Amino acid sequence: MNLFTTPSRIIITCKKRLAPYVKQEVESLGFTPERTFQTGVELRGTMKDCIRLNLYLRCASQVLYSLKEFPAENPDGVYDTLICYPWEEIIPDEGYLSVTSNVEHFTVNNNLFVNVRVKDAICDRIRRETSRRPNSGPELENTVVNLFWKEETAEVFIDTSGHTLAKHGYRKIPGKAPMLEALTTATLMASKWDQKMPFVNPMCGSSTVAIEAVLLATNRYPGLYRSNYGFMHLKGYDPEMYEAEYKKLEEQIREVPELKVIATDISEDAIYVSKVNAGVAGIENLIQFAVCDFEATEIPEVPGVIYFNPEYGERLGEISELEVTYARIGDFMKKKCKGYTGYIFTGNLDLAKKIGLKASRRIEFYTSKIDCRLLEYELYAGTRREDREPKSAES
Repeated sequence: MNLFTTPSRIIITCKKRLAPYVKQEVESLGFTPERTFQTGVELRGTMKDCIRLNLYLRCASQVLYSLKEFPAENPDGVYDTLICYPWEEIIPDEGYLSVTSNVEHFTVNNNLFVNVRVKDAICDRIRRETSRRPNSGPELENTVVNLFWKEETAEVFIDTSGHTLAKHGYRKIPGKAPMLEALTTATLMASKWDQKMPFVNPMCGSSTVAIEAVLLATNRYPGLYRSNYGFMHLKGYDPEMYEAEYKKLEEQIREVPELKVIATDISEDAIYVSKVNAGVAGIENLIQFAVCDFEATEIPEVPGVIYFNPEYGERLGEISELEVTYARIGDFMKKKCKGYTGYIFTGNLDLAKKIGLKASRRIEFYTSKIDCRLLEYELYAGTRREDREPKSAES
């Protein structure tokens, strides 16, 4: 059995509300999605296709390659089915195996128990057929098997990614409450930024937004910053497949000499962290960093995009202070950013009302357990009257 040449169902998972952007990426790579659902995209392809998907996707979490779908009544039934599967043709005899799962079944109140039964079935089968047994544990560094089991149907996959793709690999120092890289990219894809006009990111924190903006503009893909994936730990893997795709990544990097990306923060520590992360990504020289209050941020005269990701606030005292900050952001955009398109990403729509500007679009996102919006503001130049945010703002 050679998974690298055998077509099967591929499920690309992602965080909630990112599926439309994953679908857009998949199509741009020349694939035809068969289905899009709330947390993912389905298509058909080989393990070789999974290599390409892993290296290029910015908004995804995992790329799962289906091995077998089967009826399952209880964990012992899962074991009985999986011990009959030819795992010895897929997993190296002396490899390292990890099992993850997503289970919704009335017989299961602890997914870890199911993980153990899956691991036992695989290891028992390999030992029976080869007299050797792979090591196993929780680390996602080698072969990763995933079980999806809902109601009476189960499906077992190879997780070709291993560690999540949602983290892009350059952020060695996360900073305070950073946005997930996959989410950040999706918000940029949802914006009207053309990847050529100035991009200004005040209150930048660890600069995930500014860095992802440069990565998009210069055609740098996440695969440049990572060297280990689940697909590398399977029988039939040829390193030349990966090396050929990686070489294409390097060749596709483009120069954008007129690109102007500005990232500022009042915290010296934040700018230090930003420079470290941008340096790991190889783009520190492509971002203009400055330590200053956001109101002192340089705004190029030509039309561009300004993007804020302010804190949302959790305690009453914080909310009171942030009301003032959000009002200042609104005044700053209105007075200093005429001709720009403004974006504010927030998980607190009550605070967003303090901005004092009417959003032209409200794009839904989700981070952790917080319902969020990317608010878009057309900051018209000239004499156009600025509308105030209505009191009964849409949630």
